[in-house]
Amino acid sequence: MTNPQPPKLFDLSGKVFVVTGAGGNGRGLGLCMAEGLAEAGGRVHCLDRLERPHEAFYESQKAAAELGNGGSLEYHQCDVANSQTVEAVMEKIAVEKQRIDGLVAAAAIQQVTSALDYHQDDIAKMLSVNYTGVFLSARACARQMLKYKIRGSICLIASMSGIIANRGFIAPVYNSSKAAVIQLARNLAMEWGRIKEDGSGGIRVNCISPGHIMTPMVKANFDAGEANREEWENNNMLGRLSEPEEFKGAGVFLLSEASSYMTGNNLVIDGGTTAW
Repeated sequence: MTNPQPPKLFDLSGKVFVVTGAGGNGRGLGLCMAEGLAEAGGRVHCLDRLERPHEAFYESQKAAAELGNGGSLEYHQCDVANSQTVEAVMEKIAVEKQRIDGLVAAAAIQQVTSALDYHQDDIAKMLSVNYTGVFLSARACARQMLKYKIRGSICLIASMSGIIANRGFIAPVYNSSKAAVIQLARNLAMEWGRIKEDGSGGIRVNCISPGHIMTPMVKANFDAGEANREEWENNNMLGRLSEPEEFKGAGVFLLSEASSYMTGNNLVIDGGTTAW
């Protein structure tokens, strides 16, 4: 039996998307979000700072091509903290099909350091990717959407760490950077949501705030003794960590017409951690 086609509400055929942080660290959240968009028929451009993506990207690219639904994955080297580079890459992507329909801004870094020991340079580095990089990516994408009058959707990847302090996990700058992303989404949604007289606008902006995900970055935290897996699992209502694949559906929802009346909001998917 062939796989059923996705309902039209979730169908992304013919649409063009950008996902940042989707090529550098194995099967992380960015790559899985890109896979979900391609599985729904989207042409997905994956951005990361490495000259060549991780081997996992090529495996995902091959799998997307084999679906035969028009979905695809393409890689571009891009440092999201560099405004000129981000603008140039977004323009190059948009001009090919005269459109960009949406963005998932998933690029982020993490550093576990106490507030008393955090160096100023490390604070600036963290914010340059986790906040400034998200801002620059969203702005560059929106400029192309406005130029081509595409009424699409932007999804910023925040974190439950933006609304709580994770018990026993010392990451004050990471957590506050994610809080800033949540607030950024509200402001961008306000600026870009209304349709103007020339037909531009109509851009929705939302966040996803995941709970603990078993990504390569989190595994490194466990290996370094910076976090305790058993404690993290005990902190949520499902008693387990999530997998990156579990957020594909949320990404497709937010970038498709299925969420056409949702903007300026933060979708928390955390296994119940913040609902205790």
